[in-house]
Parts: sequence; structure tokens; C-alpha cells
Amino acid sequence: LKPEGGTVSRPNDLVLGVLPQDHTRYDAELLLDVVLQGKRRLWEALREKARLMAMPAGGEGGGGSAEWEAHGHRLAELEAAIADEDGYTAEPRAAELLEGLGLPTGRHRKPMGELSGGYRLRVLLAQTLFQQAQLLLLDEPTNHLDIVSIRWLEGYLRGYPGTVVLVSHDRHFLNGVCSDIADLDYQALTLYPGNYERFLAAKVLDTHQKEAETERLEKKIAETQQFIDRFRAKATKARQANSRQKQVERMQKAIPVIKSSSRRYPRFRFECVRPSGQEVLAVRDVTKGYGGAPVLRGVSFELRRGQKLAVVGPNGIGKTTLLKLIVGGLEPDAGQLKLGYEVHLGYFGQEDRSALDGKTSLVDWLYGAAPGETVGVIRGTLGRVLFSGDDVEKATGALSGGEAARLILARLMLQRGNLLVLDEPTNHLDLEGREALLDALQAYEGTLVFVSHDRHFVSSLADRVLALTPEGIDEYPGTYEEYLEREGADYLTAEAAAPSRLPAATAPREKGGESRDFTRRKATKRETARLNRKVGRLEREVQQLEGKLAGFDARFAEPGYFENTPWEEVAHAEREKSACQEELEAKLADWEAASTDLDAMTVAS
Repeated sequence: LKPEGGTVSRPNDLVLGVLPQDHTRYDAELLLDVVLQGKRRLWEALREKARLMAMPAGGEGGGGSAEWEAHGHRLAELEAAIADEDGYTAEPRAAELLEGLGLPTGRHRKPMGELSGGYRLRVLLAQTLFQQAQLLLLDEPTNHLDIVSIRWLEGYLRGYPGTVVLVSHDRHFLNGVCSDIADLDYQALTLYPGNYERFLAAKVLDTHQKEAETERLEKKIAETQQFIDRFRAKATKARQANSRQKQVERMQKAIPVIKSSSRRYPRFRFECVRPSGQEVLAVRDVTKGYGGAPVLRGVSFELRRGQKLAVVGPNGIGKTTLLKLIVGGLEPDAGQLKLGYEVHLGYFGQEDRSALDGKTSLVDWLYGAAPGETVGVIRGTLGRVLFSGDDVEKATGALSGGEAARLILARLMLQRGNLLVLDEPTNHLDLEGREALLDALQAYEGTLVFVSHDRHFVSSLADRVLALTPEGIDEYPGTYEEYLEREGADYLTAEAAAPSRLPAATAPREKGGESRDFTRRKATKRETARLNRKVGRLEREVQQLEGKLAGFDARFAEPGYFENTPWEEVAHAEREKSACQEELEAKLADWEAASTDLDAMTVAS
């Protein structure tokens, strides 16, 4: 955008990184290629090199030695350009970015069009980070990321050598990344040193100081005005009264201006129609899959009245599926889910927002969701979630993401369920909305099951944790921070961000004594030994292939190699290197799978 006043200036040679907005532009291209395009000069050099290397010996027209020599010179120039851009390590760095953002190696050479919108955004974020820009502009980079990927991005940005300017509604992320906060409020921008918590404290202190100074000056003005009113008519005191009048005028000018904040806080409040029984939910050996592929397997847990359960885990592990099973939106393939006595459900689903695409007004939509309420209660509830005046006649299809979330939460307020099931309720809410929702849910007297990728929200609200992991479910009867303290790390490692294994329930101990246990332990020991041997063999093979690739790179980097080496020999060497690279990637994938199996076996034993 262009400013209506003032100037925006930056150096001509500034490398600026901005997260792309066109999510369908790269649909036909491979994920790894999309990331590599973050460095345009490198990508064009790699593409031209691939085109030249694919030509038949002697060039496109089968020309003579002069054309061969020209190709050799051009390849030398391209190799220099690739070396300048650290091109020999470009693919591993691009792959590392994708893996850190939850896209496993097996997806890197597949078309981007196969991904959902959230995962496309991750690829575009990886492309932006790959640029290694001097100034990086990120607008809501944590949207659609799971907690593991958000933590990885936190660490990446903390170590980023350039300058980063970002917008985020994730409080924990802001605290983990930012060294300064630019607060846009009161129609002005104010810079505060430190992270988000320090900014909040400084802003509150600044406001209190202004309020205290205003109170002091107003009290002094009132006292001085009394003197003026008392002695203005007396000739002997007139000079003093006039002097005091000027003093009042100076004090009035010195009163700090406290503008009305542009921040608006919704007033969420969730009440229960009546208390439920003590046992709210029982889940027994539940299995659910799609198209024959299990997503959840053997999941069991119980929920009692008043508990606030956080369901955590990487994307794709089955969190949303579990919540839909609880509310009856899906039927389990096996097992049983049973609601307790007098349980009344309230559900906030991710699909609810996409369903608000009609021409129905807000007031009519909310009345349809709670037909027993009066129009006054409906309008009052809309006002509590920041819809007032003509806003209530707005069409639901015209709502922004944050407005849609507030409207759905207003429906939950009217339904008065004593078991709330919330799937990513903080998505699209601004910081004020998140804080208001957190306060309301902390005060809620019913039972809560929720999924959120907002670390501050989860840490401040949950008193129980249910982690869905590739190895199975992990229950903890405490807060999320206590759970992390017990685990010594976040609930999953970065490698598990893209699950390669389905959750499996722990098998119950068989009756019948030690013979079966001994057989299982013996089988586990054999399998562990086999996996150890396989991992060791693959590690040696990977090391050999990496050495072979390093030899190719050293040969290509020799001065005059492309000018002095016959074209056929160069082409043969390139083909050998390409085959070696493909073999290395296959070995690394095998090693990763074997290592994951070994880790799971070690935990099980």
C-alpha cells in the first residue's frame, strides 16, 4: 500500500521476505522446488543447469566443439552462481525447513496441489524463511501450525540473523520471539522494549502514571479555583487571583491526554443449564478410521464433572476426530463412548465457521440457534460479543474469521451446556478475544474438553492433559506445564510433528502368569536387536553415500573442470551424482522409519 502522508524508505539493495498470499500459484510444483524458489537467482541457475545437462551430447543441434565449449563455459558460470548462493547445501536446508514445519521427507517430492490449505501455507512459510532475507515480514505465521511446529518456528526466529517484524495473536509465541513490541493503539504506534509480558506491564504502568498525574492536577486546579473564586472580588487580592488563574490555565494544559483505547474486549460468560452427574464421559477402546486406514485405535479415558481436559498432539493424529466422536458427529468403528447423567453438550467445531456462508442476518441466525430466547436476550448476547447497532443485521457470510468465532461462541453462551467441546476456539480471535475467552472458561463451572495450539491458553486452562502420540495415548492428571516438567520436553519431539505411526492403546496384561510375558519380552528383545542392526547398517550406508556426494561436489568445484572435461564425461558424472542423491534420500527415509520403530520398541520394553 502507499501512505496518504509521510514516507516509507528502505535501502535499494534490501532483501525483503514477505509471506506469499497466493496459495494456489504453485499447485503443480513439487514442495522442495517451491521452497527453493525462495532464492530466485539460485532457482533459475539450477533450472538452467538441469536444462543444459538434459541436452544430448554436442548441444541441442548436435553442434561441434565450439558449442560444447560454450556449454562448458555456461555451466561453469552457473556452478559459480550456485556456489555463491550455497546451492550445494540448498536442498538439505529446504528439507530441514519443511520437516521443521511438519512436512515429512516422503512428501517433499510430491505436488503442492495435494496439500490442504493449512499445509500449503506451511510450504510458503518455508519458502519465505529459505530466502534468508535481511528483513522478514510475517503476518500471523503460526496460523495452521501445531504446537510442535510453533515451537520449532520460535527457535528458528530467535536465531534468525536478520530483522523480523511479525503480527501474531499467540501470546506465548510473542514472548518467545520478540525483543520489542510495537503497540498500535489510540491511533498511534508506540514502541516498547522487551517481550509481550514486559510490554503489558509497561503499558499498564504508563496508564496508571497518567491517571495519577491527572488526578493530582485536577485536585490542585480545584483548590486553586476555590482561592480565585473567594478573592477575585477583593481589590487587595485581585493580583494574586489573576496570577492563580494563569497557574490554573498552565495546569489544565499539562493534564495528560488519555485517549480511549481502540482495543475492545468481548464479555463471554458460559453458564450451565443444570449440573451434570459426577461421571460426565466414558470412552472405552474406541477405534476410528477413514477409508480402511485407522486414525484412532483403542482409545480409553474417563472425564468427571468440572474437569478441563486439553487434547494435544500433532496435526493429523486424530484430535478433531476424537472431538467429533464425543459430540456424536461420527460413529466409532469399534468401542463405546457414553455420556453421563444429565449431560448437555455444547460444541465449537472448525467446520462451523465455514458453514456461515449464507445471507441470514446475525440476529436471525442466533435466534434460530436459541429459539426459546427473546429478541432482547439475543441482541444483548450479540452486544456482549461486540456486535451492536446495525452490525446485528450483517449477513453471516460477510463475517471475518474472528467475527465468525465470536458469533459461534455467542451460540454456546445461549445453549448453556454443562459439557463444552471446543476445537481450536482461539483460531482467528485477536489477543483481546483470547484473553476474554480464557477468563470465561476459567470461571466456567461445567466440564470442558478442548483442542488448541495456543500454548498460553492451554497452560492457563487445562487441569488434565490427554496427549495423542504416534506411540499411543498419554494421560496426565495435572496442568500442561506440570506435564511438560514430568516429560522434560514438550509433549512430542520435532521428529514426531508428522506422525508416521498410529496411536495404539496399551494392551492389558493377560491373565495366565509369566509365560506369555516371557514370550513377549523375548520377542521384543529379538526385534530390538534386529532394529539396532538395521539402524547401524543404514547409518554406515548413509555415511558412504554422503562421502561419495562430497567427492562429486569437490570434483565439480575444481577450477576449469567444466571447461576442460569432455561433455559426455560431465553428463555421466551428473547422472551418477543424481542417482547417488536419490539413493541417499531413500536410505535416509529407511533410517528414519527404522529409528522411529526402534524408539517405540525401546519405550514399550
